[in-house]
Amino acid sequence: MNPLAIIGRATLALIRTAGALAIFSVRGLMAALAPPWYLDQLRAQLLRIGFFSLPVVGLTAVFTGAALALNIYTGGSRFNAEQFVPDIVVLGITRELGPVLASLMLAGRVSAAMAAEIGAMRVTEQIDALKTLSTDPFRFLVAPRVTAAVICVPLLVLVADIIGVFGGYAVSTQTLGFNGATYIRNTMNFVTNWDVISGLIKAAVFGYIIALMGCYHGYNSRRGAQGVGRATTNAVVSAAILIFAANYVLTTLFV
Repeated sequence: MNPLAIIGRATLALIRTAGALAIFSVRGLMAALAPPWYLDQLRAQLLRIGFFSLPVVGLTAVFTGAALALNIYTGGSRFNAEQFVPDIVVLGITRELGPVLASLMLAGRVSAAMAAEIGAMRVTEQIDALKTLSTDPFRFLVAPRVTAAVICVPLLVLVADIIGVFGGYAVSTQTLGFNGATYIRNTMNFVTNWDVISGLIKAAVFGYIIALMGCYHGYNSRRGAQGVGRATTNAVVSAAILIFAANYVLTTLFV
């Protein structure tokens, strides 16, 4: 029960995990950048991560934009600044809420699915079978998922930006009394290319984190169904935490 021993073991475990994750990340990145590429696997992951995630991302974005417009109007009315609703909505959606909320929804959907699928392959020794057949698991399993996530998440965030701004527009014009043409004009005059691009850069980084966490925890799962369930939970939690941390770092760099 020595407190120093407990702290030491926890510190060593943290360093060990960070090192293993760094090695896994480098191996996955090298596998994604160098041939051979398994294009059938890549196409399947593009469909799963991109197309099948559109409904959940779209619904999240439209309700986020609508709620954001209502809250900005409520706060702005206290200072007679209701006219700034279009400006703040488009800035908040493109720079922060669009990338972060869409990535969090994808972390819950995509990271969990990757961890469960690869974890099941691990506990049923399918990954060992791939090695026996001289197939690199990193090229066959990790690289297509990482590549697809880095490609799809920025596209999904771009769609989320458009839908989120439309959600704010719909609420503002139908409920808050804004003129539609004036709202669109103010939005287009205020938003800049960098606002959109910075959000898409964040989305690419978040996509890499989502795929990395799902693949890492699934690849290292153990002990049957219980281990797969634990890997799925750890993938979602770790992806969400790293998304928030990366968002702060990137926002600091982009300001």
